[in-house]
Amino acid sequence: MTISISRKPLLPEGLTRQLAAQLTGTGPTVTAYAPWTGEPLVDVATSTPADVAAAFAKARGAQARWAATSLAERAKVFTRYYKLVLHNKKLMDLIQAQTGKARFTAFEETIDVAGMALYYARNAKAYLSPRSRKGGIPFATRVTELRHPKGVVAVISPFNYPISDGICDVIPALIAGNGVVFKPDTQTALAPLLARELLIKAGLPAGLWQIVVGEPGDIGQALIDGADHVCFTGGNEAGKKIAEAAARRLIGATMQLGGKNPMLVFPDADLDKVIPAAARAGFVSGGQMCLCSERIYVHQSIYQTFVEKLAAHTRELKLGQGFDFEYDLGSLSHQRQFDKVARHVDDAVAKGARVEAGGRARPDLGPYFYEPTVLTGVTPACEIATEETFGPVVSVYPFTDEDEALKLANATEYGLNASIWTKDLGKAHRLAAQIKSGAVNINEGYVSTHISYDAPMGGRKASGYGRRHGEQGLLSMCDVQIVASQHGISFDPKPGVTHEQLANQNTRIYQIMKALRLK
Repeated sequence: MTISISRKPLLPEGLTRQLAAQLTGTGPTVTAYAPWTGEPLVDVATSTPADVAAAFAKARGAQARWAATSLAERAKVFTRYYKLVLHNKKLMDLIQAQTGKARFTAFEETIDVAGMALYYARNAKAYLSPRSRKGGIPFATRVTELRHPKGVVAVISPFNYPISDGICDVIPALIAGNGVVFKPDTQTALAPLLARELLIKAGLPAGLWQIVVGEPGDIGQALIDGADHVCFTGGNEAGKKIAEAAARRLIGATMQLGGKNPMLVFPDADLDKVIPAAARAGFVSGGQMCLCSERIYVHQSIYQTFVEKLAAHTRELKLGQGFDFEYDLGSLSHQRQFDKVARHVDDAVAKGARVEAGGRARPDLGPYFYEPTVLTGVTPACEIATEETFGPVVSVYPFTDEDEALKLANATEYGLNASIWTKDLGKAHRLAAQIKSGAVNINEGYVSTHISYDAPMGGRKASGYGRRHGEQGLLSMCDVQIVASQHGISFDPKPGVTHEQLANQNTRIYQIMKALRLK
């Protein structure tokens, strides 16, 4: 395991102060720490429930005018935003400094947000324009479907992907005509603050997107109380509480929760392609991504070869820190994530699992560094067998046939992402349809579905509900209204016509419409 360390001040003090000053909360000041070193990075002012209420008032005050702005003008803002965000080095610096991730993974966040902005800028008109719908009586009943912004959307995002997870909900909410109150994780608030600054530079009204920070226990209810819709990305226990609170207010919610994602590798798979992709799918961002493959099932005929090759590849991955592209993996982001990873690995080993690669902390690199780890021999008694680790650890298991592979893949409460590796695409598609997850990648770990913005993406089972991306993701930010006008034919009986006669007439009309395929 090689290392790369670039020692220099993490961020210009002027930049951190300028961004943190945008947080005008009146709650206690808290310190965010740099995961690479454990050193203080920035002090941020947290928000109180009253601050959150004020943020909603500001966003709501700007929202009506924004909703009245033509869709073409709104789309131009996001076309300009695309150029400002893509490969933005300052934004990448902030992401890395606050999450500890590698440079290329930070770059991926910028390209994700840029791609989402461009997609909706080019497609929002088709999705949000009025649509004609078939009326109850052809020609006589004319129906139009309208899409209205909900009002102000609350977006709550996690620490691990501070702009990709958060801003990719903010974009469709705004382009649909809503205001937004956004709560990033306190540890990673700086990157979203810069992302907002760039969007204002692109032409977004300054008051439309508000940012608040604070612990869920302190301001979570205030976020729900002020919202017309809520988008949450994060852990399952927090997600359940938010879903319950939203349900009590009868507002919609989009819940992007955790995963314990399976990867299936069949005998005909090209291992030269599978091995690096499996390592990337398991270890990207230190494994701190809900789409990561934590369970890898390999056909028994190639199992031993696969394990040896994956372990060898994993041992060659370079750990490091710094604002360059010279290493593969960075640090975990929090003490709690580090502790969970260590606990899962130690528990598995104590119960008979074997460490094929990694399996140890690296305090010589920084407080939260943990080597990417490959385990075999994991049994159902191990915590890691069923719990989401959210760290750089994969468990590899053998399977005998397709039926067993499917049974193992579906043996989880989660249903977010899955991966199938085989040259037989017919088999892959047949199996994919039987895996109970919101997304399945064939001959890729997670990227193919994630960057396909035209396709709605989200979880099944305990991995959440609602969809991000595509028309479905945009329409979740809207209220749908239908307007129907009636022409020629009345639903009331004419003078002298009894209700029985009217019923008979309507029966004949329906029979004729069916015969003519008008209904």
